[in-house]
Amino acid sequence: MLLFSLIFRTAITYFSILLVFRLMGKREIGELSVMDLVVFIMLAEIAVFLIEKPEDPLWFAIVPMSVLLTIQLVSAWISLKSQKFRNWFDGKPSLIIRHGKIDEREMKRQRYNFNDLLMQLREHGIQQVNQVDYAILEPTGKLSIFEKKEGEESDYAVVLIADGEIQYSGLQTIQKNKNWLLNEVKKQGYSSIDQVSLCTISPSGQLFMDERTE
Repeated sequence: MLLFSLIFRTAITYFSILLVFRLMGKREIGELSVMDLVVFIMLAEIAVFLIEKPEDPLWFAIVPMSVLLTIQLVSAWISLKSQKFRNWFDGKPSLIIRHGKIDEREMKRQRYNFNDLLMQLREHGIQQVNQVDYAILEPTGKLSIFEKKEGEESDYAVVLIADGEIQYSGLQTIQKNKNWLLNEVKKQGYSSIDQVSLCTISPSGQLFMDERTE
């Protein structure tokens, strides 16, 4: 009877956690943010509790799992609606290398050391920093690298507007101000920033704007 109970509770735990992960969305599978890590650890603890204490009712574990799922879904919904919350919750990308030059101040701010940088460069088959045009530290900790290509412009595009909100860090990168961006938006036929869901600028200065449809 105890063996049957253990098998049943293990199966319930497996399918419950699988359901939670599926409901969280595909993003949770491909990326591991701080919140994701917290949820995974807590789910693992709940699973151990559920299996190791067969005398306790199942709802002792099902309720905490449901609460975790609710928190994750609510935070994901707020992240879709609020750029500020998303930046605080998930963090923002950081430009670590620009045109072969390391931004040491940004590395210190992100508590990202040279051993980490060199290791991730080697993982991309890069031996020298001067081979890199741009290197961006993503909120997940992954280093996105754009190598220098002779006779070709960099593929790195700077985000100026996201979800209808001005990205001042992007304006600072290209050394432009808000008034310049507002004029460019009006040239494209939009009356306000709110009408633009995404605006990026290429290294050659070409703007791309996508209209907000919500």
